[in-house]
Amino acid sequence: MPDSTSKSSRYSLVLLTSLFFMWGFITVLNDILIPHLKAVFELTYLEAMLVQFAFFGAYFIGGLLYFLISMISGDPISKIGYKNGIIIGLLMSALGTILFYPAAHFQFYGFFLAALFVLGLGFAMLQIAANPYVAILGPEASASSRLNLSQGFNSFGTTIGPILGGFFIFEYFKNTANGADSVVVPYMVLTAMLLLLAIAIKGANLPRFVNVTHTIKGAGALKFRQLRLGAIAIFLYVGAEVAIGSFLISYLGLEKIAGFTEADASPFVSFYWGGAMIGRFLGAISLSAIDKKKKYTSMLFVSVLAFSIVYLAIYLKTGISFEQIFPYIVFLLLNYFAFIIGRSMPGRTLSIFALAPIALLLVGIFGSHLWAMWAILGIGIFNSIMWSNIFTMAIKGLGDFTSQGSSILVMFIVGGAILPPIQGAVADLVGVQLSFFVPMLSYIYLAYYGWRGHLAK
Repeated sequence: MPDSTSKSSRYSLVLLTSLFFMWGFITVLNDILIPHLKAVFELTYLEAMLVQFAFFGAYFIGGLLYFLISMISGDPISKIGYKNGIIIGLLMSALGTILFYPAAHFQFYGFFLAALFVLGLGFAMLQIAANPYVAILGPEASASSRLNLSQGFNSFGTTIGPILGGFFIFEYFKNTANGADSVVVPYMVLTAMLLLLAIAIKGANLPRFVNVTHTIKGAGALKFRQLRLGAIAIFLYVGAEVAIGSFLISYLGLEKIAGFTEADASPFVSFYWGGAMIGRFLGAISLSAIDKKKKYTSMLFVSVLAFSIVYLAIYLKTGISFEQIFPYIVFLLLNYFAFIIGRSMPGRTLSIFALAPIALLLVGIFGSHLWAMWAILGIGIFNSIMWSNIFTMAIKGLGDFTSQGSSILVMFIVGGAILPPIQGAVADLVGVQLSFFVPMLSYIYLAYYGWRGHLAK
């Protein structure tokens, strides 16, 4: 295993971090596509949520195929290496984005779903390869810290995605294109960026981890309790995060909440994903081995800096005043103290962070206007460290079954395909606001997983 301070490992982490940024940016564009395609094709909420069903359903299919191959003939990444696995994922993702061109040309909703499915397959491969690669690029004790850092830049992508995507799809290209055509140029640009990233990784000298001594077959990863329960945690976490994000524009459009148009609401989605970015950068510091006094000082500094980036990006678009976002600042302060209470323990921190969204959802469901709006947007702050903490706790101690365990966890990202349509069906019946009871159930289980579920008994 390479030394975590080596130049090679640092360069590898930087390159992989750019990869995390790209798939965060592209994934969050689904939140823009949903209301856009809903209007273009006159869809119900349930039909519109098929965007997430197609995209995250591909994670399940991709993860399942990988798992079955690893059972029959051994772990593929142990043979081809993490680098080649990442390149394959990038090429598949580029194929998915380029399919947006014929989908828009034929003005067929099913074609868009097919393009999203292919894109999701590519991202599934990236998740299987990149997440454990980041985890093993240094000591196991700091794996959560490294993954939180990379996920922080993933969240930076999800933060600026709604601003840029909302501008180009709802405003700039909407005025120069008809219907679904406004998505063509943005997704062709993304295709080029994915291909350039694949070329960069191909030419990079990344540390190579392959199993050249023996091939392990079977489903050995499933014997680990922390992985089995962790897969359920991933399912519920991704499902809740995606469902909430998918309904934000519709929620902010309610007269009882803010009464925003789609174009006005889309920049505010960045507060939701920007909160995840802030929390993940704090998590990278909190879960590291830095001296406690320096740790909390650094966390405070990074929190202010990251928030300033989020606020500035949204202020330039909306002109929102500092006084208008007071509740959000309160939630940021609560997040900072939650890290202190978590005492740099991944499980304890996860449990604390799972309890906060339950309270915020109750405010968002039964409240109105200012506090209800910011309560829902503030959930992203507490979603921040969930993926990284769940993932690293679930694969801890798996040894030769790490990649297979990763494929199982990626398979259960399918929660992002299942929960949004369920919430969509509930929203069609009882309205958007009450439908937020659906993701609330996820956080109850996540609190348990952080408390006891991650323990290897």
